[in-house]
Amino acid sequence: MVGQDRGMIRAFAAIALPDQVTEQLEAVQQDMPVPRVIEPEMLHLTLVFLGALSEPDLEEVHLAFEGLSAPGFFLSLSGLGIFGGRRPRVIFAGVADCAPLRQLQGKVERAARNSGVDLPHRRFVPHVTLARINTGRFDHARLERFVAGHADFASPTFEVTDFGLYASHRRAWGAEYEELARYPLAAPQG
Repeated sequence: MVGQDRGMIRAFAAIALPDQVTEQLEAVQQDMPVPRVIEPEMLHLTLVFLGALSEPDLEEVHLAFEGLSAPGFFLSLSGLGIFGGRRPRVIFAGVADCAPLRQLQGKVERAARNSGVDLPHRRFVPHVTLARINTGRFDHARLERFVAGHADFASPTFEVTDFGLYASHRRAWGAEYEELARYPLAAPQG
């Protein structure tokens, strides 16, 4: 799968976004009152963050994901939000309620746990991170107005036909993601 031993690898499973949705998010980011946004090619919907894994552990996760069976589905993004309350950390695009997404996420999380990954127990809040915030470098009121002004944001509905396993590499300018493997989903039901 990965090919060579690179020590500990920070990894996650995620759904890639189609170009049309990425372009729409990029247009929203252009007016965002923050110093820096997530690069468009790095936008994704995380299913589970796996943490730092050894190459053999990552291979076990890969094998577990290969054996996973789930149907594809249709999804859309809806609204913007802020994580962090009074100390905002992240601006995100929300996800319209989608039972098949929650089911896929549960299967991916169980597969990772069953392969030996020790994951924290967290409630899944599907979202696409648009910007990370350094608390001392932005106008809080202006940011809240921006998010409120985009409450009606909605992406076109798109088909989710697979998910991927990604490595996260820390760089001076932020994280860079590398797709390690992709796992197809069955044809959507209904």
